Amino acid sequence: MQMMTRDVLLEMDQEEEDDDDGDIGDVPASRRPFLTPHTLHSSSRVLENLEQTVVSSFGTLESQPDFQTPEFEEFNGKPDSLFFNDGQRRIDFVLVYEDESRKETNKKGSNEKQRRKRRAYESNLICGGLQLEATRSILDDKLVFVKVHAPWEVLCMYAEIMHIKLPLKPNDLKTRTSAFGNFSWFTKVLQVDESIIKPEQEFFTAPFEKNRMNDFYIQDRDTFFNPATRSRIVYFILCRIKYQVRDNVKKFGINKLVSSGIYKAAFPLHDCNFSHKSEDLSCPNERYLLYREWAHPRSIYKKQPLDLIRKYYGEKIGIYFAWLGYYTQMLLLAAVVGVACFLYGYVNQNNCTWSKEVCHPDIGGKIIMCPQCDRLCPFWKLNITCESSKKLCIFDSFGTLVFAVFMGVWVTLFLEFWKRRQAELEYEWDTVELQQEEQARPEYEARCTHVVINEITQEEERVPFTTWGKCIRIALCASAVLFWILLIIASVIGIIVYRLSVFIVFSAKLPKNFNGTDPIQKYLTPQTATSITASLISFIIIMILNTIYEKVAIMITNFELPRTQTDYENSLTMKMFLFQFVNYYSSCFYIAFFKGKFVGYPGDPVYWLGKYRNEECDPGGCLLELTTQLTIIMGGKAIWNNIQEVLLPWVKNLIGRCRTVSRAEKIAPRWEQDYHLQPMGKLGLFYEYLEMIIQFGFVTLFVASFPLAPLLALVNNILEIRVDAWKMTTQYRRMVPEKAQDIGAWQPIMQGIAILAVVTNAMIIAFTSDMIPRLVYYWSFSVPPYGDHTHYTMEGYINNTLSYFNIADFKNRSKGNPYSGLEKHTTCRYRDFRYPPGHPQEYKHNIYYWHVIAAKLAFIIVMEHIIYSVKFFISYAIPDVSKSTKSKIKREKYLTQKLLHENHLKDVTKNMGVIAERMVEVVDNNLRPKLE
Repeated sequence: MQMMTRDVLLEMDQEEEDDDDGDIGDVPASRRPFLTPHTLHSSSRVLENLEQTVVSSFGTLESQPDFQTPEFEEFNGKPDSLFFNDGQRRIDFVLVYEDESRKETNKKGSNEKQRRKRRAYESNLICGGLQLEATRSILDDKLVFVKVHAPWEVLCMYAEIMHIKLPLKPNDLKTRTSAFGNFSWFTKVLQVDESIIKPEQEFFTAPFEKNRMNDFYIQDRDTFFNPATRSRIVYFILCRIKYQVRDNVKKFGINKLVSSGIYKAAFPLHDCNFSHKSEDLSCPNERYLLYREWAHPRSIYKKQPLDLIRKYYGEKIGIYFAWLGYYTQMLLLAAVVGVACFLYGYVNQNNCTWSKEVCHPDIGGKIIMCPQCDRLCPFWKLNITCESSKKLCIFDSFGTLVFAVFMGVWVTLFLEFWKRRQAELEYEWDTVELQQEEQARPEYEARCTHVVINEITQEEERVPFTTWGKCIRIALCASAVLFWILLIIASVIGIIVYRLSVFIVFSAKLPKNFNGTDPIQKYLTPQTATSITASLISFIIIMILNTIYEKVAIMITNFELPRTQTDYENSLTMKMFLFQFVNYYSSCFYIAFFKGKFVGYPGDPVYWLGKYRNEECDPGGCLLELTTQLTIIMGGKAIWNNIQEVLLPWVKNLIGRCRTVSRAEKIAPRWEQDYHLQPMGKLGLFYEYLEMIIQFGFVTLFVASFPLAPLLALVNNILEIRVDAWKMTTQYRRMVPEKAQDIGAWQPIMQGIAILAVVTNAMIIAFTSDMIPRLVYYWSFSVPPYGDHTHYTMEGYINNTLSYFNIADFKNRSKGNPYSGLEKHTTCRYRDFRYPPGHPQEYKHNIYYWHVIAAKLAFIIVMEHIIYSVKFFISYAIPDVSKSTKSKIKREKYLTQKLLHENHLKDVTKNMGVIAERMVEVVDNNLRPKLE
């Protein structure tokens, strides 16, 4: 087939221009090439030549445009067909639009403009070499499906432009051995059945070049480009074809046409129905195999078929599921250790001496605690916190310290071993040199109007804005992100004010005397009620702010205008995660490191905003409240995400099926079945990554307060893998396959979290839990010279850690709700280490306080240095790329270059031989007449 060299653009008057298209892609044609040669590869020259070839013939198009339209064909009654009606040309992409002539609307002018734009776009697709076939919908006669096919010549040309790696020869180097070879009888149960999903043949690959086509492993032109590669090439073309010119300004791209409503959808086809095989014997039925061996609940225990996922959906989705599966495997070890630490605390909770003292009627029952607010709060007995102190013994134990140290090492092992696994996937999936292949985004190319001199090549190239303009954009984007972060901090302050206000109400309304026969009263204390309600409100605010900021972050990133899709996603990732970090973790940081730390003492409390008295922790500390906060946020987030990911797409598809139930007896073709599925969304897997990274933060940053967090994450991830697989294979249209070398900006984000986790866990143990004060009491203050016991013990710990306050010294005495029987008491107790009334330094911090502070600081320094030293050693000892993978990469590169060089030498030798024979013939023909 010969490439058509005519391009049709639609000339429209300024007054006819509608406002639906936005301004992405609106660039003076005289100032922008078809594709900006930003990367200095040979393909850039190809694109320039293509621009001259395609665009030179249409001029200003002041005359009536000569549209070429797709052929209309009736549905041939084959619902599983993936080809045009001729059964030869494969459908690589589908465009869907609503026929304006059958719309029930009075906007005739708008409909006509949309129709003309679409006709111009389709005409240019045909002129660009693509083949189109249109078919009207079976279920809704207003819909028209335009099927797109890329011929061999087009695929070859764009494969070279896009630097797509294609097979040279079969590869016999890749021999993957299992680390559990001795347990093959066990791992075989977990593996995917190779008789069902056959292993893919491995090849040596190289970037495709048309002039070296004979070097590539082309046995069949119809299968040389697999469906995923074909769809990727066609989508690349669709994003760059123009459809309108006005005042020398061109508009282009399928994304813009879909967003403006000119097309309803654009997507590649699934190869078959997920529930049964295709009737077409040539169909590989990969969607059916993925559903059966990957997405179905009965395969929940099996490993993922990563090679088939990568083949069907592309490397970008493949690397996500590979990372999620590896993360889940590593969580198994963390979950086992976490459960062991939890059971250790649970078994030993009855041996918790300080909890027994709180619950004892002659100790905790006789200790009168000072009011925790100024007016309505009463005096209260310590033993009303009996149940919470028992629960606190489970989490605030020696096992928690061991688990925090273990998690500091675990997260380093996970990141280092993932780097090695990622390097293996880069080699196996041919993405080692991906950065050299990636093309600029169409939105970036559209803005390349400024000409600058490249410092390296000293040649002219086009960029979207000057250095000064780039600085302005960065400043504006940073200011917008900072504003939203400050907004989150303001919401956190609002939650704190709520805590302070509602605690007064709960203190006044809830019972003030402990009654052991009342089961509800044992658990519903003012502190517990305040903590639970504040956590729920905080979760709701988090969800609301997330919904708003997502749109804001996308707008900021679009304004920033990154060059490639990878740069775009990395920029958006950093903005979103920075926001989410503050949004999700701020309340946890407040409870862990600020609540109860700056409260003063009853006679001289510290006030928020001059009005609200600072919150105090329970006598056992704020660790249990932090655990409650983590449980509510992690659990609520998991439930909310599952509702969004599973329930909403299922309900939408169910509603769509109900609308067409009256025509259910009609057989719908493959493209119409896929159209009624849900679109994946512009950002694809971004939200899946974000969900897992936020969970990763909960598992690592605050694990010292909740050892069961890895177990909850493990259960959630096992379900998450299958839920994501189920919705992608059954509820969503097929995504456009994309290349990806790694998990992008998420890798440095996880490394930053791992470093921060060491500090947060050390500070939680030191400042949030009561472990350090208990150790100081046990080793120093339970025996002389400070204590009265003859041996080391925890007895008397509660009495020693609660200071005395003279009720007569209250500045504003509690009125209206005095504690019954208070006339017998002249003092109350509060949580602090201060000298008692009557002491020369009354209400000043005592020697116990300074011992505890010194011990806390020493513990943080020692723990951080030990864990950081171990992390550094592990990072140094474990290389990012294994020795075998490095050897395979070098070996393959060597053999590939050798193969190409030998083939090139053969061609040169052959050509030289032909030239030599012709020269001999010429010389012989010239000399023969003279001799005669």
